[in-house]
Amino acid sequence: MTDAYALPPAQKTWQDHVILNEFFGPLDPTPRRAPMRELISTLLSHRTTHRDEELAYDRMLEAFTDWEGVLAAPTTELAHAIRTTRWPDTQAPRIQEILRRIKAEQGAFTLDFLADWPVEKGLEWLTAMPGIGLKTASLVLLFTYQKPVLPVDVHVHRVAQRVGMIGPKVSVEKAHQVLLEQLPKDALVLLNFHKHNYWHGQHVCFFAKPDCPRCLLKGFCNYYLEHYGPATAEALAATPTHWDSARGTLQH
Repeated sequence: MTDAYALPPAQKTWQDHVILNEFFGPLDPTPRRAPMRELISTLLSHRTTHRDEELAYDRMLEAFTDWEGVLAAPTTELAHAIRTTRWPDTQAPRIQEILRRIKAEQGAFTLDFLADWPVEKGLEWLTAMPGIGLKTASLVLLFTYQKPVLPVDVHVHRVAQRVGMIGPKVSVEKAHQVLLEQLPKDALVLLNFHKHNYWHGQHVCFFAKPDCPRCLLKGFCNYYLEHYGPATAEALAATPTHWDSARGTLQH
């Protein structure tokens, strides 16, 4: 049993994928949002709840109708419309600058050219935009265009460190590449790995007081070993094997 805790990081990463894929169920790769919405909504989501992000987006489009209206809006009014986000006064001019650049380069508010671009070129173009970091750029390319990239947010990063998929000093930024190198360059695998670990971090592997007894990864998780000792057969057998929707809503 204890041998599993000494597995190399890449093997832990694959075990994590297999187990959580079974626990949460495989995802449909159909894009959840239109490309422009994916980009702007992800920008709005920084340090903001899903509910408040959705509210900000809806208010923005209700107030200004379309992207042309958002671009032309007084910045203070746009900031007011997205006031449920964490930094509306910062995000409003960023959104307008992003829209301005896209329209100037493409002649329309579209990101569909990214579908034909190599991954590195797409990442470089997106991260050159104000407020767009590697996580947001990776989300857009993976979720919308099924590019083989791996977004790493704080939830994915926390799970990966605790389990032992990455080292304790690997930053969120660096983890994008470290974890990507441990997984097949398959967009569907990467999508499932990202979302499943995101949900696991939200609902089980909390920042404070993680729910280790209910965690399916306890059999090879460094954090569990450190705090509870090796998982017993009884502890493993008592762990839920599939997600129970009564525990909360999984945000897609």
